[in-house]
Amino acid sequence: MIARILTALGLMALAPALWAAGAIEGDVQRQPLNVSAIVMFVAFVGFTLCITYWASKRSKSAADFYTAGGSITGFQNGLAIAGDYMSAASFLGISALVFTSGYDGLIYSIGFLVGWPVILFLIAERLRNLGKYTFADVASYRLKQKEIRTLSASGSLVVVAFYLIAQMVGAGKLIELLFGLNYHVAVILVGILMVCYVLFGGMLATTWVQIIKAVLLLSGASFMALMVLKHVNFDVATLFNEAIKVHPKGEAIMSPGGLVKDPISAISLGLALMFGTAGLPHILMRFFTVSDAKEARKSVFYATGFIGYFYILTFIIGFGAILLVSTNPAFKDATGALLGGNNMAAVHLANAVGGSLFLGFISAVAFATILAVVAGLTLAGASAVSHDLYASVVKKGKVSEKDELRVSKITTLALGVLAIGLGILFEKQNIAFMVGLAFSIAASCNFPVLILSMYWKKLTTRGAMIGGWMGLVTAVALMVLGPTIWVQILGNATAIYPYEYPALFSIAVAFIGIWFFSITDKSVAADEERARFYPQFVRSQTGLGASGAVAH
Repeated sequence: MIARILTALGLMALAPALWAAGAIEGDVQRQPLNVSAIVMFVAFVGFTLCITYWASKRSKSAADFYTAGGSITGFQNGLAIAGDYMSAASFLGISALVFTSGYDGLIYSIGFLVGWPVILFLIAERLRNLGKYTFADVASYRLKQKEIRTLSASGSLVVVAFYLIAQMVGAGKLIELLFGLNYHVAVILVGILMVCYVLFGGMLATTWVQIIKAVLLLSGASFMALMVLKHVNFDVATLFNEAIKVHPKGEAIMSPGGLVKDPISAISLGLALMFGTAGLPHILMRFFTVSDAKEARKSVFYATGFIGYFYILTFIIGFGAILLVSTNPAFKDATGALLGGNNMAAVHLANAVGGSLFLGFISAVAFATILAVVAGLTLAGASAVSHDLYASVVKKGKVSEKDELRVSKITTLALGVLAIGLGILFEKQNIAFMVGLAFSIAASCNFPVLILSMYWKKLTTRGAMIGGWMGLVTAVALMVLGPTIWVQILGNATAIYPYEYPALFSIAVAFIGIWFFSITDKSVAADEERARFYPQFVRSQTGLGASGAVAH
């Protein structure tokens, strides 16, 4: 169960595939106390709390709290985005996929990466020019504020909630496994730290936590990959040939098609990973932390480079684990299974190439990864409530910065308590599907409304509302009726919806719904909304008035 829940550390899309690949094992015993990991963990927490104290002195206004006052450079923001996006599942989960299935692990690495060109060429610049704090600012720019912000904030909160639960449970299990701490203590610890970062330091502290984590993770992964390549005299062909010799599947690890067996699931998975990335609120929010559209473009350019490099490393790490971990009895239990399950392949490889000290470093980095992600998620959730719902919907824009910040900080506390409670509540459950549902919802609700609001003149409030809700409901319904929940969670014999991933159908439903209900909207309000497309287009290209980002 522990290793199953570890799958939820970043993306549910890993879960069914890991099941199929045998990468998810049964219950595992807690690992021996890792003193070096705890020392490095305490050092990381202490250092980041110092940063939070420094940031709290500079976080005075709403702009400071939500977007670090637009003071982050493109390079810094690129690193922070990479830190926000490179989850522990990317590190542990994809390495485990490559460890068990070889070449097929690339489908996830590539899937996570291909969303970034979409963001670079279609979204980043316009998002920065049209928005203020959240992507709902953009979606509601020429449409009715109340309806669109309610939809956008609801989609954001659902995504944040599912992502947050998975991170909290994953954090608890990871710390229990690696550090020897009690699960409940671990969850409460993560919750308290998350609230501290966001409550006192706002976006500035969160950004620097993400930057530090990205540097640590990239450095650690680079060292591991370098040591693996050194072992084979920097000959990649030797790495693959030696891996084929020792892997139970032999040459099959160099062939594709073993994880996602039917075309519908493969296409749905690709769409969810690609368009889900472009609809994640905590990722989109990062584009408002830079000064202008040029820096936003730089952010995506650097982030894409860092993320692409990282996924190449996970591939090398996975094959390195086949070579150095699977052949070493020290990393196996009495039954011959890997200690901690196959998701611990990268952690064991750290021990194999760098000893116990480097093992402690990688363990602490895995925890830092979770902290960085939950801080970003909490800030996105708090801004959805305070800026989109409270300030814009409830108060209709007639609210002071002080009141908005107060609501945001209350929401942060509430999200922290909720995250701890849900993390404890879901301890015994397989919640891996929740992150996949978050990606599917982001791709089926947030992304269609956002992209069409920027590019399609005929979009109306009615179309966006009905189509957006249709996409959201379809994604949830198909996920519930699919094999993951209907069969594995609820215990039914066969799934009503036969495919693992709903994105192909839910995204289509959303776009068709938005298109149909927009072109059939003949109201006066719809004509006015279409007419506002041209002023919006000018601003999206020039950035005139971008510092204020007020609606029509």
